[in-house]
Amino acid sequence: MKSSTEKRGLGRARKWAVPTVALALILILGVLVPGPSLHADGLTVDQLLQMREVRDVAISPDGALVAHIVDVPRRAGVDEDGSAWRELHVVSSDGDGRSRGYITGEVKISDPTFTADGRWIVYRATRFGEEESALWAIPVDGGESRKLLDREGLGAFRISPDGKQLALLVTPPDSEDRKQALEKGYDREVFEEEWRAQELWIADFPALDVESVDPSAPEVAEEDQDTMRRVEIDGSVGHVEWSPDGSRLIVGVQPRNLVDDEYMQRRVRVLNAADGSEVARFDNPGKLGDFAVAPGGAHIAMISAQDHSDPSPGRLMLGTVADGSLRDLMPDFEAHVRSFVWQDPQTLVWVADEGSETTLGTVTLDGTMERVLRSKASLGVPIIQGLHMASDGRLAFRGHGPSHPAEAFSLRLGDRPKRLTNSNPWLDRVKLAKQEVVTWTASDGLELEGILIHPLDGRKKAPLLLMVHGGPESNDRNGWVSNYSRPGQIAAARGYAVLYPNYRGSTGRGVDFSKHGHGDAAGKEFQDLVEAVDHLIQAGIASDQVGITGGSYGGYATAWCSTYYTDRFKAGVMFVGISNKLSKGFTTDIPNEDIAVHTTFVPWTKWKFSLERSPLYHASKSKTPLLIAGGTGDTRVHPSQSLQLYRAMKMQDKVVRYVRYPDEPHGNQRAASRHDYLRRVLRWMDHFVKEGNTELPAVELD
Repeated sequence: MKSSTEKRGLGRARKWAVPTVALALILILGVLVPGPSLHADGLTVDQLLQMREVRDVAISPDGALVAHIVDVPRRAGVDEDGSAWRELHVVSSDGDGRSRGYITGEVKISDPTFTADGRWIVYRATRFGEEESALWAIPVDGGESRKLLDREGLGAFRISPDGKQLALLVTPPDSEDRKQALEKGYDREVFEEEWRAQELWIADFPALDVESVDPSAPEVAEEDQDTMRRVEIDGSVGHVEWSPDGSRLIVGVQPRNLVDDEYMQRRVRVLNAADGSEVARFDNPGKLGDFAVAPGGAHIAMISAQDHSDPSPGRLMLGTVADGSLRDLMPDFEAHVRSFVWQDPQTLVWVADEGSETTLGTVTLDGTMERVLRSKASLGVPIIQGLHMASDGRLAFRGHGPSHPAEAFSLRLGDRPKRLTNSNPWLDRVKLAKQEVVTWTASDGLELEGILIHPLDGRKKAPLLLMVHGGPESNDRNGWVSNYSRPGQIAAARGYAVLYPNYRGSTGRGVDFSKHGHGDAAGKEFQDLVEAVDHLIQAGIASDQVGITGGSYGGYATAWCSTYYTDRFKAGVMFVGISNKLSKGFTTDIPNEDIAVHTTFVPWTKWKFSLERSPLYHASKSKTPLLIAGGTGDTRVHPSQSLQLYRAMKMQDKVVRYVRYPDEPHGNQRAASRHDYLRRVLRWMDHFVKEGNTELPAVELD
């Protein structure tokens, strides 16, 4: 890392702050080189790509402060290329709006956690040019960070309730023999056989009330490392929590440290913290989300799938430690619970995706449920993501709305949320297009909905862009929906109507709705998209000049609509998308998940069906100019999916282009890749949808 600035608790710069002369120069240049330019006529490309966003939040034990991580994007073509920086900030939960940067600059901070006494914030970071992540602590009231633990392969951590121990997830390093072989060029990979289980370790929490050494070159005492002990577990540990009294550890364990196992085979176990012996285990069905122990330790709540074929964990389950039983606390709730906290031994506070909004509510152990708050932009109630509770009952969470990306919020039950941060103050002066939830009825009578962004200029019968989410076990909510791959507000500023459709198979409407596409890939689920277009045309909102884009399963939808439904679409942009259902199941890193919650059959049992539901099979029909894009490092949807469709269309003289981003995974992470892709999407749509061109645009962007 080139530089970072670490600050004392209330924002006073420490020894790593920019020197005075350099600071003066920066301030002078700051007058000459403004931030994102203001744009009264809608959001611009540069503004979207420079937008900051709150990621993780944590509330202090007394509820007075909220620590949060702020994503700070790099400037494409200006900064050294890479993913966004992640800074540590702290703000008062009373809503005074004075968010203070504690550790800023070229840093990547994660997992901010207050100590039990609220005096320190513990975090994980790679700093001072080191290659491995370490555990650090910074005093809330002022002082320097000190390194607590430095261990290769260090992952997530949890502090025990009494503040005396750490539970750590650690991936062991390569053996010395393997390291020596790598140095000699023997870099072969034995596919899916050389995984290393993520281990659970317990360490004494270091004493913090001592003078710190110089943190620019910190050393962890050897005796501190020796206090660590490994907990013997059969399998790979993916998540850990302490019981409120610190006597037990609750872990999520999967057979192998592979993505497919993480998705489909992670199960909850309860261990004795003193000796690692197993106290209980739960056979939670299918996918697993968060879990936490009730005060008193008799119960565990977890977000689980309803069954093995449930596409998304969304049921709030109550487990009894004594017998390992599980039951759904809200079995008739047709929504997807995303986060929860224990309010007391008998009550949980939860937040769920419900339709295109979010709902916050409570439920008692006898199943008595109450909705407390529903997101509503006009009332300042945002889309709620994540929950963290202080001892006084105050909640902290991330929230976003149609007019802003995720910010930090606080809430007392019964009151309205308080927005604590404003990460993009310039955005308040940008004119944004109107956004609303729209509904339509499918031909089989199923009610559907989506998020519609109207053209900024208010025109009727505007060209229309469909921006389709992936999954399909996902949903678009009526909050901030614009990003580098689906830039709705930018498109609206250019005169488009933009629809984010929650087609059948989406989450937010219960398990049955999310299974509507099972075994019927590209069937009624994508017919829903065409019928959404018909609805908007009949309503006078859109013209028949329609483009479509999406990533992953949304890329599959794009490829299908650009081939099978080619008469309906003037342009398509397929990002990390599926083109061949025959080979997709054999080339993905989640083959078992794909069978369980998508296709519902093994690939070799329905060859003809899979072939006919592949855009590749219909490539000869295509009259829709198609831009195909994706990273060469994608393991979820293999790059061969893009290559096959490109070859099939190119060899038949179709209008097609394939853009590859070296080493990018399932979605672009680096600033330059995002900038390039966003501009290509917009140009492709303008070129073919608006302007009606028939030939490819130039290879290079302006």
